[in-house]
Amino acid sequence: MNASSHGMSSWRQVLDYTPLANLRKGPRGWWLTPPRSGIYLVIAPWVYRHPRFFGSIAVSVSIVPLVAGFICLSYSVYGWAAFFLVLAALSLGGGAWYLSIARSAESRA
Repeated sequence: MNASSHGMSSWRQVLDYTPLANLRKGPRGWWLTPPRSGIYLVIAPWVYRHPRFFGSIAVSVSIVPLVAGFICLSYSVYGWAAFFLVLAALSLGGGAWYLSIARSAESRA
């Protein structure tokens, strides 16, 4: 192996970098990184890696359907109000779950 081919292999490694390098392991290998078990397998890997960020986003975004639900209640459109309020409750619950995962990860560390 000469010097020029050695330089090419290092450049190839640099250019071969992808943010989703775990895709080479196949869908099952990609989904199982980082290693987790139980109900945490339901959470997408990128959310599991940054639970505080996604939890705070979910909690803050839940304000939008909450306001829409209250507006629908003020106009006596109860079906749409129920839809938006349930959507807000689910988003708030999911965000609280992600934040609790972030808190439990800190306490273990």
